[in-house]
Amino acid sequence: MPPFPSSLPPLSRRRALGLGLGLGFGLGTAGLLPLGLARAAIPPGTVLKVGDQKGGVQSVIEAAGLLSDLPYRIEWSQFPAAAPLLEALNAGAIEVGYAGDAPTTFALAAGASAKIIGAVRSNPQSTTILVPGASPIRSVADLKGKTIGTGRGSIGHYLVLAALKANGLKPDDVKLAFLLPSDAKSALAAGSIDAWSSWGIYVSQALLVDGARAVITGSGLMSGLSYQSATLEAIATKRAALTDLLRRFATARLWALENSDAYAGIWAKTVGIDPAIARHTFGVERARPVALDASVIADQQATADVWREFGIIPKRLDAAAIFDPGFNSALPA
Repeated sequence: MPPFPSSLPPLSRRRALGLGLGLGFGLGTAGLLPLGLARAAIPPGTVLKVGDQKGGVQSVIEAAGLLSDLPYRIEWSQFPAAAPLLEALNAGAIEVGYAGDAPTTFALAAGASAKIIGAVRSNPQSTTILVPGASPIRSVADLKGKTIGTGRGSIGHYLVLAALKANGLKPDDVKLAFLLPSDAKSALAAGSIDAWSSWGIYVSQALLVDGARAVITGSGLMSGLSYQSATLEAIATKRAALTDLLRRFATARLWALENSDAYAGIWAKTVGIDPAIARHTFGVERARPVALDASVIADQQATADVWREFGIIPKRLDAAAIFDPGFNSALPA
């Protein structure tokens, strides 16, 4: 990862205290306990294997100045999308990872030995069904008989199903091509697919650079939730380290909301894109940490029920059972 420019001020101690880090914390140790106790709770030599997508977690924590003085070591793994990240989580190659609600539901319903330990809510508009600028497709109804590229079990896949349902269409009214984002982007440009249902940075790049056009977004159709999920083994054996990581991430996300332009510039360098794309992505998403409360569980149940309705998961999933709300204490005040 490229170094972050020194011109961007990290999260100040005063601001860290305002976000609930509390007296007795060093800037880089945003855990629940005073510094000495936090370190005592985490055994020396602890390593957390953390999965990330396009540097989204690592970059914001580092940009906020909250990756110093870690009382454990992080091994980062970067993934192009949620599906390979969650496969790695299920295989134990990583211990905690960040992904949208739809793919997380898909993975946990398939038997992944993990639970949700943290949540972020973004603007659902950041998930979008796109078509080339010259396409005659103008509405969801126009997608009938067309081929839509997206990732199986992804938030893009979920948006397709939700949009079809909302417009009185059935899943077999369209053809789905399950592709990773880079392949879907190429397929749309080549005319191999008629539309692409994607998210975040991929949507911004398609709109600003490739001349794509939005047919429908996730507004009113999706929760906008994304989750940090951890393996049951990590929850049992590395709870203090996971709590510390969640606190750093939540605090950094709040910092980024107040420093959006500066953070977007850093994120652009991290993933190698035009800063305008990063600013657009971040400006639309406006991601904010939230507690694992009744509203989150209800939204998650609704997502799981849509997956079940369309046969994407084999049986009804009890959403409450896949959360560990004990980690809510990691949220800044």
